[in-house]
Formats: sequence, C-alpha cells, structure tokens
Amino acid sequence: MRKWFNEFFYYSRGERRGILVLLGISLLFFLGGEIYVHLKSKQVDKFDDQLRQQQAMEEYRAFSASIREKEKEEKESRKSHYTAWKEENDVPPVLVPFNPNTADSATFRQLGLPAWMARNILRYREKGGSFRRTEDFRKIYGLTEKQYNTLRPYIRIPATDSTDHNPSLFLAKQYKDSIQQAKPLKYAPGTLVDLNRADTTELKKIPGIGSGIARLISGYRQQLGGFYSLSQLEEINLDYRQLNDWFRIDTTAIRRIPVNRVSVDRLRRHPYLNFYQAKALIEYRRKHGPLKSLKPFVLYEEFTQEDLERIGHYLSFE
Repeated sequence: MRKWFNEFFYYSRGERRGILVLLGISLLFFLGGEIYVHLKSKQVDKFDDQLRQQQAMEEYRAFSASIREKEKEEKESRKSHYTAWKEENDVPPVLVPFNPNTADSATFRQLGLPAWMARNILRYREKGGSFRRTEDFRKIYGLTEKQYNTLRPYIRIPATDSTDHNPSLFLAKQYKDSIQQAKPLKYAPGTLVDLNRADTTELKKIPGIGSGIARLISGYRQQLGGFYSLSQLEEINLDYRQLNDWFRIDTTAIRRIPVNRVSVDRLRRHPYLNFYQAKALIEYRRKHGPLKSLKPFVLYEEFTQEDLERIGHYLSFE
C-alpha cells in the first residue's frame, strides 16, 4: 500500500488528476446504482401497500353493499307485513248488541277489539268464566276505559244466561267453583314482584295476570335473558302502565351473552339482533380482536343508536 502511494506521486499532476477523476466516477456509478435499487424497492413497496389498501376498501364496500341490500329486503318485508297487519286492524268497528258470554271472536273483532283480547275472552270462557253483570266486562285485561264506555250500551247479559243450559259449560262452572278455594290468593296492593325472578305461579298472583299472560311474560323473558325496563312488555302487546305498581326489576339477574366467544347463530337468536348485525359483530372481532365495547359500531349502517342502547344490556365483553 505504501509502495503504491509512493508510486502515485511519481505521476505528473495531470495524470494524478485523471486517476482521481476515474475513481470518483467509478464511486459515483456504484453509489448511484445502490440508490436507484433502494428507491425502486421503496416505490414497489409503496405500490404494494396502496394495492392492499385498495383491495381492503373494495372488500369493505362489497360487504357494506351486501349488508345494505339484505337490510333493504328485510325492511321491505317488515313493511309489507306491517301494511297487511294495518289493513287488517284498521277496519272501522261495527257496534251491535252482543252477549259477551256467547259472542265469538269474529263478533269481538267486529266490535273493534284486537285479536289477542278476543282470544283472552274466549279462553276465560273456556275455563268456566262468565260475565254476570255489565260491569264485569270492564275487568278484561287491556280494555281501556274509552273502549268500555263505547261498548257498554251494546252489552246484553240475560237474567238467566244461556250458558247455564249448556251441559259442558255448566260442568266447567261447577269445577271452577269447586277449586275456587284452592286457587292462590292475589297479592295485596303495594306488593312488589321482581320481574326477572318471578315464576309463572308468582306472576299469576298479580291482579289482572292469568296463566296465558304469565306464560307470555316468562317466555319472552327467557328469549331476552331478562328485562331491563318495564316498558319492554309493550313488545309483547302488554300495557306496562297497568302493571307499573306491581313490578320492580333487578338488572343483575340479566343473562348476558359473551360476545367474544359465541357464534353468529347464537347472537342472531336474540330478539334485538338480526343476522346482519350479528355478522358485523363477528367480522369486527375477527379482524380487530376481542370487543371491549360497542363504540366502534356507532358509525355502522347496520346499527342505530337505539339498537346499540338496547343490545348493550345483553352483551358481555369478557
């Protein structure tokens, strides 16, 4: 190395300058190639990232479009069902004299009573119940004061009701009288019952609630996992205002769904979740990991603010 260095200075100044220029050009070409390869590689990586982002966005748009399409079909289906129900129930009442002990369901519907109330009256009669006075008709669960006042002038109850001459109904009445003493007593005013813990036997002790309504409340409570508000009884066509003085609600008894461990099918079985909402929850969990809250779904088209508030009572994020 030292020998080469000494020989270098034996060259003339112009020769030394030429050697340095050649070395500089060689170094420049070498570094330029490295820089070009680095920039080219970076550009390719950036293009790949953009391509992946574009594919992800297209994937999400396709998913959102399918969800919107299914939701639109579901809304149209609900709308058609509601229209059919409305047409059926918007028939103006025809007021004619009737005997509540013998009238059939068609007569009650013609008088303007809803189908569920007509069914309750028929069940009451099948179990041996009867209306002895006009005022007895007021005790029908769900019948408003306005409805009663409208129908009262048309109620006709003979002094000797025809049901007394019907052998099957007469025997049913005798059976009812024979077990009257064995029936559970109704609760006194001021008694409070836990809506999330009471069984059907306890529910039937509340004035105005019979076997049918007790089973209805118990069955819907089983589907929900429990009640968080008394107003939820409206979802099964019960007027919660008439029961407000009899119930309290312990929300700690609500059975919550572990959203980070269950499947789409388990989620969609809940009355407050449809298939597309359940699918959105599972897809988010798959892409982003366990859910900690429902905040990420505030901007999702599949959920309204009301949906999130209702669902929040029934999901566990453990």
